[in-house]
Amino acid sequence: MERSRQRYGMLLLALGATFFFEGVATPSDVERTVRTALVGATLLLALYAAELSRRLLIAAAVLVSLGLASVVIASIAGQGKTVEAIAGLVSAVLIALAPPAVVRGIVRNLRATGAVTVTVVAGALCLYLLAGLFFGSVYVVIQNLGSGSFFSNGQPATTTHAVYFSFITMTTVGYGDFAPRTNLGRTLAASEALVGQIYLVTVVAVIVSRMVPRRAPGH
Repeated sequence: MERSRQRYGMLLLALGATFFFEGVATPSDVERTVRTALVGATLLLALYAAELSRRLLIAAAVLVSLGLASVVIASIAGQGKTVEAIAGLVSAVLIALAPPAVVRGIVRNLRATGAVTVTVVAGALCLYLLAGLFFGSVYVVIQNLGSGSFFSNGQPATTTHAVYFSFITMTTVGYGDFAPRTNLGRTLAASEALVGQIYLVTVVAVIVSRMVPRRAPGH
């Protein structure tokens, strides 16, 4: 169990690094490459933490390499919205593949210990961060495949803006500085808010029910 806890700790740190980098980095060819590499690393760490087969790890490594290569080639061959859309799409796909592995690892740990452990809590936090990063990548893709700005204030949905808006939406803080311009954007934002709140309520309920001991009858 100690090894499993360390693996999920590494995954949580990788996700934190990815979140911080996407939140502060200025869009560029280097930023897109590093972003894709970080997202790819989180996918590999998610599979590693879940102790999946070596074959799946190799397949994931090949997929990450192809995704990274496509971003590099697109950056060299072209410029502008198409390159950013490709990078956002690659990130969204790689991120989307990680949650099933995290869930499998959490379920395995719960079955083995019969209790909520640090590993389970770390895995739950990883899922929350993955959801926010996924929606952020989707917003970037919509910005660069559509016409006009994603946000109603005219600001483009760069990775920095998209990740900020994604987590502000998922936590339902709602500062009001960014808001979707289109019906698709509003629907996705509302969906993310629902996912975030339902997830938090469900996870918190499970953790509390397992961490608080039930009193015996008559006490």
